[in-house]
Amino acid sequence: MDLTVVVPLYNEEESVAALHAEIGAALDGLGREAEVLYVDDGSRDGTFQRLRAIAEADPRVKVLRFRRNYGQTAGLQAGFDHARGAVVITLDGDLQNDPADFRRLLDKLAEGYDVVCGWRYERQDAFSRRLPSIVANWLIGALTGTRIHDNGCTLKAYRAAAVKRAHLYAEMHRFMAPLLSLSGSRVTEIPVNHRARRFGASKYGFSRIWKVFLDLLTVRMLLGFTTRPSAWFGLLALPFLGFALLALAASLWTHDTLVQTPEGGLPLVLPSVAVLFAFSFAHLLFVGVVAELVVRVGDFKESETVLTSVEAVAP
Repeated sequence: MDLTVVVPLYNEEESVAALHAEIGAALDGLGREAEVLYVDDGSRDGTFQRLRAIAEADPRVKVLRFRRNYGQTAGLQAGFDHARGAVVITLDGDLQNDPADFRRLLDKLAEGYDVVCGWRYERQDAFSRRLPSIVANWLIGALTGTRIHDNGCTLKAYRAAAVKRAHLYAEMHRFMAPLLSLSGSRVTEIPVNHRARRFGASKYGFSRIWKVFLDLLTVRMLLGFTTRPSAWFGLLALPFLGFALLALAASLWTHDTLVQTPEGGLPLVLPSVAVLFAFSFAHLLFVGVVAELVVRVGDFKESETVLTSVEAVAP
């Protein structure tokens, strides 16, 4: 199988027929062996019934159905898990992404990239939706180091070998480029066509901003932690060292007494606090060293596997 197209949908019954017609025309023009995976994310309208009718008429189509609405990330992950193509293309089911861009994505991927992201250069959405997206994309680039103009664009092309290493959850589909770059994937982007929504209403609003921010912090931690865990644990341990030194200094200054009461002092409280913080500092440093060893051993095994594979195909 050359190509798999993954399309998550939620309550898009009016778009399904036109969407499949455009995808089918795009695939026919490519002349590649392809399959289409529609993922019905617990739709409450007639989306699944229309998808089932399409699957019965087109042998290239398979339909996955969730019992309830789990979100776009879960839909994409299900598509990745069931994809059989050497290349996976994803797009939204609301007709705003243009399947005619498939060829351009594939041509760019053939230049040696592992991920090609679509960039909605002339985005046909209200400014109230574009402004949060601009800010979020700038933050993602600043915190992760992967500069992509439009992380939120679902229209992307992946090599299956790269995308099947991803394990998405929460709202992580927006951070596919930074996450895959962590494993060494080559990432780029190209401008793609974007169209105004024809049917229904957007499933996203301002309520997702907080979720995106929390997920961004998680991604930043993952990107840094997996490369230098000792540095992260060392940074976390520094406040405990400071508290230990402060408690020790206060203990010496007050002669081992924290407070004065009519009955007398509370001896050895500050030294005990100093010892507790010092132990926490040492414990975090030790965990950082162990984590560093685990990461380095994992890197060594991965390098050894790659080297063995190269040797296996060498003449």
